[in-house]
Amino acid sequence: MLADTLGRPLRFIVTPGQTGDITQAPALLEDQAGGAILADKAYDSNALPALIASMGATVVIPSNRCRKVAIPHDAAIYKHRNRIERCFNRLKHFRRFATRYDRRTIHFAGFVHLAAAMIWLR
Repeated sequence: MLADTLGRPLRFIVTPGQTGDITQAPALLEDQAGGAILADKAYDSNALPALIASMGATVVIPSNRCRKVAIPHDAAIYKHRNRIERCFNRLKHFRRFATRYDRRTIHFAGFVHLAAAMIWLR
C-alpha cells in the first residue's frame, strides 16, 4: 500500500500472503512524485533506492542487519513512517477489511477502494 503524508491511502495491490512486499514496490511508485519515500527494512534492496533516486525523491530506508555495508538514512524523517501504519489502522476500523470476509480478491479489492474513498471523504 502507498499512503500520502497524512496517512491516506493512494494505491494498493493485493498479493498472496507468501509474496514479499518489495516485489510490488515499483508498481506502487510508478508515476508518483514526492520529496521523500519512506519504507521499513523489508524494502532494503539495491534496485528500489535506484528507482526512487531516479524519481528525484530522497530515499529513507534503513538497512537490514545482514547488509555488510550499512546505507545511512535520515532518522528524523524516518519517524514519520508511522503514517502508513495509521492508514492500515484506519482501514481496520472497517470490520470487513480487518477480518477479510471476502473470499475473492476482486471483492476484497473493491471494498478496499470503498473504504479508502470513505477515509478520503472525512
